[in-house]
Amino acid sequence: MIDLHTFKTQLSNLQTLNDRFAIQHFVTFKADRYGAPTVEITNDQAVATVALQGGQVLTFRPRDQDPVLWVSPFAPVDKAKPIRGGVPICWPWFGPHETDKAKPVHGFVRTRNWEVVGTEQLNTGETVLKLAFVPTTETQAIWNFPVELQLVIQVGTDLKVNLLTRNLGIQSLLISEGFHTYFKVSDVREIAVEGLEGTEYVDKVDQGHKKIQSGAVKITQETDRVYLHTSVDTLIDDPKLGRKIRIVKTGSLSTVVWNPWEEKGAQLGDAGYQGYLGMLCVEVANALDNQVTIPAGIQHDLGMRISLDSK
Repeated sequence: MIDLHTFKTQLSNLQTLNDRFAIQHFVTFKADRYGAPTVEITNDQAVATVALQGGQVLTFRPRDQDPVLWVSPFAPVDKAKPIRGGVPICWPWFGPHETDKAKPVHGFVRTRNWEVVGTEQLNTGETVLKLAFVPTTETQAIWNFPVELQLVIQVGTDLKVNLLTRNLGIQSLLISEGFHTYFKVSDVREIAVEGLEGTEYVDKVDQGHKKIQSGAVKITQETDRVYLHTSVDTLIDDPKLGRKIRIVKTGSLSTVVWNPWEEKGAQLGDAGYQGYLGMLCVEVANALDNQVTIPAGIQHDLGMRISLDSK
């Protein structure tokens, strides 16, 4: 339960955000059921919700369409834990830290609060939310390099997300990163992921062996694959929902396909009963062999655009 002081502080913060950044009829700042600040975006093309914890898009639904993203019904009460679902931001490393397994998996920004730096309603009807991650003493103790990190979320018929990393130092910077996106599907056993045919991948379920994808990706068991050296679009073909979800990426050479399946899904604790059946992660990333080197003074842009192709 939230104490009175914390509750009043959260109300004050929300009021400040609404005074500075709300756009009437389009952008509103509210508290979720646990009191954490969220951004509600609504326009004639789509509706979306973004958590300031992690800078995480939680929901996205184009008008007259089914939801595109999956999010767990069990939000973590402990805000040190990431929210399972939507579009978690993995940075400045993807997966476990290479040399220190005690450091948080997928980096640290997905559990930290991001600051709002701007909102805009475009002439196209799309709505833009701009966030920035401001390092703290705690995060600098984990990873202390001079960077500027911004996130730009654009909500319209398509959902566009861009993660901008600018190296403010005097030496090159090596990172791995990703959008760990959870897509809502009718039944993961009935869908296919197209676009990765013939691509080399690391099979993390099979001791990290490298393999070549034959045909479309089908999910019949626990799946955790990092597809390497690929910049192509991927499509989630969902016959029961009568749609294909198209994932277009820029600044990315890895695509990750992940589903925990039944046993691991039950172990997660926050996926819900047989929740694995209704979701699939297809992740825009730079991981393993595709880590990114950012020269001094240069900005790297990891981009993703999600759209629906009618069948």
